[in-house]
Amino acid sequence: MPRPEKVRAIEDIKGYFSASPSAFLTEFRGLPVEAQQELRRNLREAGTRYRVLKMTLTKRALHDLGHHDLDEWLTGPIAVAFVEQDPVIAAKALVDFSQSHDGLVIKAGMLGGRAIGADQIKKLATLDSREVLLSKLAGTMKGPLSRGALLMGSFTRSAASMFSQLADRKEEQ
Repeated sequence: MPRPEKVRAIEDIKGYFSASPSAFLTEFRGLPVEAQQELRRNLREAGTRYRVLKMTLTKRALHDLGHHDLDEWLTGPIAVAFVEQDPVIAAKALVDFSQSHDGLVIKAGMLGGRAIGADQIKKLATLDSREVLLSKLAGTMKGPLSRGALLMGSFTRSAASMFSQLADRKEEQ
């Protein structure tokens, strides 16, 4: 029979995964405390919580949630970045930090309920943020609308000019 504190820890971990639309698994061997604090600060600014978790309890919680596809990456000391906002910003923060600190290894992640590998997380980090992508889309959609409005405006300007010229000719006669 499992001990109550372990059952509670598994429930907490399940809650973290359920509340986050995406999560990234990392290994943090040999990171000094100052570097860990810097990483947590960077991730907090990116709307992400970083938790050090026990591997066996995490594996059990993920199995309870029906995620068996992360088992191969659940080895060694595990820390999970639970993304609460934009996963692109969190992926960028992790990738940038891992490039300057060898002690942080990005292992895998979950995005939209699917397991993704470290290479996909690195590709995700190269994308623009959600806000930038939305503004690019809005700009792309605005172009044809603006041209259409200018075209419609030119009809009324041309018609007004034509009527003005006709009125001038009538006055001359």
